[in-house]
Amino acid sequence: MAGKKTRSEASTSRGGGGGNGDRGESVVMDVGRRKSTCGYCRSGGRTSISHGLWVDTLTVDHYQALIDRGWRRSGCFLYKPEMEKTCCPSYTIRLKASDFFPTKEQSRASKRMQRFLDGKLEVRKSDKLIDEPSNSGGSCNAAHDQNAGPAAMECSVVASEDKENDDQRIRFLSGQIDKIVQLCLKSVELPKASVKKVPPAKRKLQADISEDLIYTSSIAFQIAAKIKRTKKNIENEKSVQRVLGEKEDSEELSPKRIAEILASYSKQLGDSCGLSVRACNGHINFYSAAEQAQLVEKTGRHVITKPSHVESDSNKKCSKKKYGEPQGQKRRLEIRLKKSCFDYEEYSLYRKYQLQVHNDTPAHVTESSYKRFLVDTPLVYVSPSDDGAVPPCGFGSFHQQYVVDGKLIAVGVFDILPKCLSSKYLFWDPDFAFLSLGKYSALEEIRWVSQNQVHCPSLQYYYLGYYIHSCSKMRYKAAYRPSELLCPLRYQWVRYDIAKPLLDRRKYVVLSDFAALQNGDSFPLNVLDNDMEEEQNSIQEEPNDVSTNDDEMAELDSEDSDDESDSDASVAATTEMEDVDLSNVLIGLKEARLRYKDLRHAFDSNQRKVLESHLQRYTRVVGSELSREMVYSLG
Repeated sequence: MAGKKTRSEASTSRGGGGGNGDRGESVVMDVGRRKSTCGYCRSGGRTSISHGLWVDTLTVDHYQALIDRGWRRSGCFLYKPEMEKTCCPSYTIRLKASDFFPTKEQSRASKRMQRFLDGKLEVRKSDKLIDEPSNSGGSCNAAHDQNAGPAAMECSVVASEDKENDDQRIRFLSGQIDKIVQLCLKSVELPKASVKKVPPAKRKLQADISEDLIYTSSIAFQIAAKIKRTKKNIENEKSVQRVLGEKEDSEELSPKRIAEILASYSKQLGDSCGLSVRACNGHINFYSAAEQAQLVEKTGRHVITKPSHVESDSNKKCSKKKYGEPQGQKRRLEIRLKKSCFDYEEYSLYRKYQLQVHNDTPAHVTESSYKRFLVDTPLVYVSPSDDGAVPPCGFGSFHQQYVVDGKLIAVGVFDILPKCLSSKYLFWDPDFAFLSLGKYSALEEIRWVSQNQVHCPSLQYYYLGYYIHSCSKMRYKAAYRPSELLCPLRYQWVRYDIAKPLLDRRKYVVLSDFAALQNGDSFPLNVLDNDMEEEQNSIQEEPNDVSTNDDEMAELDSEDSDDESDSDASVAATTEMEDVDLSNVLIGLKEARLRYKDLRHAFDSNQRKVLESHLQRYTRVVGSELSREMVYSLG
């Protein structure tokens, strides 16, 4: 195989391969089994086991076939987990774009972006939310800091009643009510206070002024029940009564009385949020003020508030997309699609993202590491065609930029292949985390597939990379429905709703064994009772990890290229393999391309034995068909 220079040239200067003609060739070097530490379960040992290929050049058709066999690329390195042996089995997950229907939470991301562009949503830099790859939670603002003062708490609450801000307000109000309860009842151990949004249909049941009722808390009932259970401790009850200002000989505290007391303590809290607080039948209710002024938070110097007038480039199809006109809008969003190449502005954003969100050290976020991971690509670019076989942007590796008024706020990295858009990575400006850019970019990529299927009918799917059921960071991927998982043995696609109960019981499952369930058969509950594995504990997410809210499309599917390959174990494993026909394996020897059957006589018996063991291993992991089409490089 050619050296690093050739890989670099392939990743940056290859532009050949027409839309209808020859799309180039794939040249790979098999490095065998690799063991490394796992970034998902953090076991500490070299428990992550995969098979690796270094790639010189790779056609989009061959890469499509490889990812449909469980492969994934990081730069010019391809890897495939050994599913039965690795600590965290990784299942390829995909979604048919035309069948996708967003959840309410995913739809909020689009609405939130539109409100931001309209100038109706502005958030202070200090109050930004952490973006996520999993579900919807995990804000990180001053309101959650017990040492934060009243001013910081006031600034952290968004008084708008839009759904996008409900979760943040509920968490803030719950936390503050809980502090008030703990302050009043230091000697009583109580459950955490919680505030819930009141559905319109239930508002009259809990409030005497139902029109303005927004949130309610039933903590008073829990306090009353706790006091009743501990009534035998008279001194404790008297202490509670004294703290609450009650006479010692008063009757037992009722939920109604406790709610009234807590509501009086919460008046200042309500004022800071633009809400009024009243007790009603044991509930602590939060009402919106009749003429409440919307609390607007500002983004500061990072966003231009005036409309940006940017010239359109009508000659570059599929390269730039603009949202909104200057009239009536404060901000302009442009989505620019370009072929993978090094861009210093992108690198600067990537560095900021890795340092602040992933807590990487500066020494590990270099230009060279960035290029290896997200710029270098072995894919041979395929130019667009007029026959509908290739979309207007072509096939290959791309970066999609999200630019607001000339400022780059996010970059999505993905491959566009004959059947799919394969998402690889997303990095974004931490100052704009409140926009849920992980969700927003995923929705845009799914929309892109749907739109371009008109130009290229074969382009139907959105691939989200790997899904690891035992890793909580990965759960966000299953939220894009209806999704499918790839069977690790027969490479058939199985619906996620069928796979989930199986993966709940065991990390590695041959999903195609249960394909009959698609016909409505009942699930055999005892099918996995034998030889069950203990489920791995969920990963504790770091406070600033990307996988808190949106994110999470920013999954790091990379291979540590510094790890040594376990070649001895790899060769030994071939003794357990069934013999495969190696006659037509395509071998590359310098510039020559020969079938193994025409080359085997050039090796002595010992060399043949070693080479054939490697070729059997290689043929098994890439498949017989690809072994005949891709070039297995011998140097």
